Amino acid sequence: MTTIFRPWSRLVPGFLLALSAPLFSSAEETPAKKPLNFVNDIVPILTKADCNTGACHAKAITGQRGFLLSLLGFEPELDYEQIVKSGRGRRVFPPAPDQSLLMLKAANIVPHGGGKKLDPDSEGYRTLVRWVSEGMPYGAENDPKLVGIDVSPNRKTMPVNASQALKVTARYSDGSTRDVTGMALYEANDRNMAEASGTGLVKTLDLPGNVAVMVRYSGFVSVFNIAIPLGAPVDTLPPAKNFIDELVFANLKTLGIPPSPACDDETFLRRVSLDIGGRLPTVEETKAFLESQDPKKRDLAIESLLNSPDYADFFANKWTALLKNRREDKADIMANFAFHAWMRDSLLANVPYDEIVRQVLGATGTIVSNPPVAWYKRVKEPNQQLEDVAQLFLGVRMQCAQCHHHPFERWSQNDYYALSAFFSQVGRKPTAVAGEDLIFHKRGIAEVENKKTGDKVRPAGLGQAPPEISPDEDPRLTLADWMAEKSNPFFATVLVNRYWKHFFKRGLVEPEDDLRDTNPATNPELLAALSKYFIESGFDLKAVVRVIAQSQTYQLSEQPNEHNAVDHQNFSHFYPKRLPAEVLLDAIDGLTEAKTDFPDLPPGTRAIALPDNSYNKSSAFLKVFGRPEGASVCECERVQGSSLAQSLHLMNSTDVKGKLAVANGRADRLSKPEVPVMDGIREIYQTAFGREPTGEELSIAEDFLVKPRTDAEGKAVDPARAKRQAYEDLLWAIMNTKEFLYNH
Repeated sequence: MTTIFRPWSRLVPGFLLALSAPLFSSAEETPAKKPLNFVNDIVPILTKADCNTGACHAKAITGQRGFLLSLLGFEPELDYEQIVKSGRGRRVFPPAPDQSLLMLKAANIVPHGGGKKLDPDSEGYRTLVRWVSEGMPYGAENDPKLVGIDVSPNRKTMPVNASQALKVTARYSDGSTRDVTGMALYEANDRNMAEASGTGLVKTLDLPGNVAVMVRYSGFVSVFNIAIPLGAPVDTLPPAKNFIDELVFANLKTLGIPPSPACDDETFLRRVSLDIGGRLPTVEETKAFLESQDPKKRDLAIESLLNSPDYADFFANKWTALLKNRREDKADIMANFAFHAWMRDSLLANVPYDEIVRQVLGATGTIVSNPPVAWYKRVKEPNQQLEDVAQLFLGVRMQCAQCHHHPFERWSQNDYYALSAFFSQVGRKPTAVAGEDLIFHKRGIAEVENKKTGDKVRPAGLGQAPPEISPDEDPRLTLADWMAEKSNPFFATVLVNRYWKHFFKRGLVEPEDDLRDTNPATNPELLAALSKYFIESGFDLKAVVRVIAQSQTYQLSEQPNEHNAVDHQNFSHFYPKRLPAEVLLDAIDGLTEAKTDFPDLPPGTRAIALPDNSYNKSSAFLKVFGRPEGASVCECERVQGSSLAQSLHLMNSTDVKGKLAVANGRADRLSKPEVPVMDGIREIYQTAFGREPTGEELSIAEDFLVKPRTDAEGKAVDPARAKRQAYEDLLWAIMNTKEFLYNH
């Protein structure tokens, strides 16, 4: 039967609010029951039912159909106003609580766009009915307040395909506790490894490793950590070369995942040349390395790459994209070139990381006199500055905290504006150069207004009290000081995690710039040790690269053994990764001996040395293969996967065909009569793969190159032309192999 609402319930909400609780209490209520509290008892029900998510009534600005709730109940006063007073009080009806629109919609008795959210027989539904019948109390000022939650157990080793029921206990300011297991929300950080039901039942799946289940209740979060062992015998381990190996191998032994053996010399040299120098090793480098009997030759190769311009070019390419060195019009060219050159020179000179960050954040003057000023040309607003700095240099995503409490962390709006206040005194003056400003520090009190509360907020690091900053001091330098403190839990950690992902395809924390308690590392001891090492090195970026590349973990084979093929997070073997767009273009140029020309740059400039994003427009290859535009500080902007467009581009684009057939290119040179076929094949394999061809590969390639060819009419093709075309085809086939396209 359809319910008809009483007209007076819409017209006199004040009368409804004045109704006393006893007058409308249902018969089954007893005086012994404690009065309900809106924050403690009602908001959790709405959250559990997904009513206050962004997809439902917490949708930004409008909510749904005029009913607006705060995201996840972080602003209960607003929610109370919306439920009880807005809409002329039509959402609640104390004379018949179960006939309230709030109840009828939630139970889908009256058509509800979100479907059925509460069953009339559920405890949550009954609590809502009781609350309405009691006159919708908000709660007394001295009512206990939630101060935290605990999950039990909080850590456990579980086999695959096992189950564990969790218990969640809420702690209140008066020392009381409450079992809130049924009202908490649960989410695994890797759904391929574990799943969690709404009742707190966690089930492990088929993959071994470490996984965490986030538990959320009324603005507080906790984590249930699970180790899922494979259980295979780990009788022998490769010799540990440094602390990385000790911690990785200890974790593998605990999980029962035997690591693969070390890779061979050919694989290592190609791998490390691509990861540190962004290029393939030359044939001469490969021959010298393979012939060397020096037991330290791998360490020497790492050192040589670190001291080369290739290292600076490759990592400057990475950092300038993250720092948004974008060209949006022709006037940007000077700033972009200057900023890229400064970053490259800083990396080549191994300027400490904290000093590089300080020079960017505290930049003053003009771009000509001080290139780091270019960052402020692209990132102009204090809110964007704080969001970029937090995500890039602290691994904390603060964007959502501008409007509401971070849903998965402890950061509030005040934390957001406290970070923003560090940039509140950045001043700008126009210069004689169009589009270029003079950046300076404005003297005055650093503070910003919280746009929601109107309160003035002083600068403060995350989780810190506001420091004393005089009007003459640049607050940005205070921010840089806090970042570089040894006790800072974010600054060093996000850097080593970012670099770990660069070398291993995935970070110890994923995504690499999302550090939070509810997203723990797969090997927290290793992440902490790397962070400590980086700090104690004096924020030496080359030291981080060196210790990772020297580890036995990095030098493991990509070939899985009979047990560890399922491992995707514990680094029991090397995870092959696709070559970045710039590296792949340079590799193809090197393989074909062709050159890609770029506007405004000297002939022969490599793709990894391009200063900004503008060259993506002039190079279809870079665009198809996903070179980032530098529009965000997220490395996710770079395309990591493969696509049909990429395959088609490699197979039949005029660009690639032109490189294969270029005059005086490799195919042209090797097809000359004086070059023995066997030598030509070996050169191609050494260039592309850093190794000699196998006997079978050599035989197949030789047969292909020497066989006579005929044209479409069956006439014999000139032998010289046929040989050249055969070499072009061989290069094309090599170029399209996974072995060439991937670092392995």
